[in-house]
Amino acid sequence: MKRSPRWGVLLAWLVVISLLVLIAVQLRSAMEGSVGEGQNAPVFTLQTFDGQTIGLEEMADKVVVVNFWASWCTPCEVEAADLQDAWEHYQPRGDVLFLGVDYVDTETEALEYLERFAITYPNGPDLGTRVSQAFRITGVPETYFIDKDGVLAYTKIGPFGSLGEIMDIVDGMLE
Repeated sequence: MKRSPRWGVLLAWLVVISLLVLIAVQLRSAMEGSVGEGQNAPVFTLQTFDGQTIGLEEMADKVVVVNFWASWCTPCEVEAADLQDAWEHYQPRGDVLFLGVDYVDTETEALEYLERFAITYPNGPDLGTRVSQAFRITGVPETYFIDKDGVLAYTKIGPFGSLGEIMDIVDGMLE
């Protein structure tokens, strides 16, 4: 009777246990829900469609509006013009930054969406869904408002109903 080496059995068990731990960590993260208001916002970097890299340095001392969207998302279309109008209103101030994070999309369709709605604020793909995982989004559209201290101040699940709704949130953060 031939006996298998003990190290082989031990290695197999280590692999199985490691996989179970990895699955448990992922499940726990998924079940935690969105990042909570009052918590520090996740640290992330966004590579935009036009090649810019936007990270902590570009977000420092600014109110940051992070909008998760997709070209296939009909509710995203409802809020697209209002987000762009809000961006145009706040952009000259220099202390408000809007970022669009394109979720699970193709670049061609995403760029067509940005062109169709004449969106000019920085937008980039969520490569590997790293940004959406950091925020633990539940779907699109979702928008996160980060204050000048890097704290998540407000979360909007679903589309905005009006430009006024967006501006009320941002104005409240600028006071």
